[in-house]
Amino acid sequence: MQARSRLNFGWAVVGASAVGLALSGAPVVVYSFGIFLPALASEFHAGRGAISFAFTLHNLVGAVVAPLVGRAADRYGARPVVMLGSTLLGLMGFAALAIGPHLMQLYVFYAALGIGTISTSPIAYGILIARWFDGRRGLALGLMMTGLGLSAIITPPVVRALIANFGWRETFAIYGIAVLLVALPVVAILLREPDGETRARRGLLPVQRGGAPGTPWSEIWRHKDFRIMFAAFFIAGAAVHACALHMPEILTDRGVALYVAALASSVTGAAVLVGRIGSGVILDRRFGPSVAIGFFALAALGFLLLAVSSNPSIAVFAAFLVGLSFGAEVDLIGFLLSRYFGLRALGTAFGVMFGAFVLAGGIGPFLMGMGFDETGSYRVPLLGFLLAMLIATALMSLLGAYRYGVARKDDRPVEAAAV
Repeated sequence: MQARSRLNFGWAVVGASAVGLALSGAPVVVYSFGIFLPALASEFHAGRGAISFAFTLHNLVGAVVAPLVGRAADRYGARPVVMLGSTLLGLMGFAALAIGPHLMQLYVFYAALGIGTISTSPIAYGILIARWFDGRRGLALGLMMTGLGLSAIITPPVVRALIANFGWRETFAIYGIAVLLVALPVVAILLREPDGETRARRGLLPVQRGGAPGTPWSEIWRHKDFRIMFAAFFIAGAAVHACALHMPEILTDRGVALYVAALASSVTGAAVLVGRIGSGVILDRRFGPSVAIGFFALAALGFLLLAVSSNPSIAVFAAFLVGLSFGAEVDLIGFLLSRYFGLRALGTAFGVMFGAFVLAGGIGPFLMGMGFDETGSYRVPLLGFLLAMLIATALMSLLGAYRYGVARKDDRPVEAAAV
């Protein structure tokens, strides 16, 4: 029985990571922003562009913090980073109760949320999973991300109901309680680095000295493939965030009932889940850039349908297509970085790349909101982001061959190191 427990512990880490991501900052701050938006606009008597700027500030802070989170996970391991971030996120939920009627206070709140959100993001979890798995790394990353995908389905309608019954401030506080009582204990108990035998089989050094084999960060950031990925994920991140966060408003502006628009957010969340599992399975079998091109092209089709069609059913289908790409992108970032540059500085590289993705995710919704405020319609900004997705798709076709392929198809994780 003990041997079986050890054999399966890597998958227990995947499960704990899924729970942690399900109650991370993204489900309530990112995927539910479109649900909060009408209440916030009414509360602060501001346009959609001005309210969306709060999310921009959130992502600006996240982009700055992300490389630090990745570097800390490289040096100290994922568990302390995630525990600190979960504690901060839970406490920030209660801080929402103190927000007054001034828009600047909302901006400060969302900026502070950026620290908690990025500290509980896939950066630290993804680094840990990459250390546990090699041949099934894509599948493990995809299953890890199912927690975030499921939460993206469930959270928007729950948030809508909580706002209607209690208010948006109280909704943040309730979420903070869930983080402290559920996510924090799970990650504290189950998140573990692989033991010495597993690390030796992967060719890894002790956690405090970083991972090997792999390319040092001083070389990674200069490499052509890193810069191509950076540009592609930045552009695609702006586009999919803009569409996903404004999806309820895009639909309600076309006469769709509010509850159907909230359902469409859940449809987007379902697509995120499918994209994460699907991309994880496919990445273990197909060349990563080709997988990225496929998902980016589907998102581009979604933007086109949203821009040219007024049919609500087609709009919901388009939301699903955009969600597929949204779901696959974080998996793609972690997987591609590990295959092109190894594990030595994966945390730092992942942090920088994810930070760019988050920064773009703050700029995109702001531009979408401003585009609506200026034109009175989402059509023009949607066409602009369609072009952006096509550019990102073309960039992925420029990537070369893997530098760090699969060393071992049978991962067989054995046991956790004491932490």
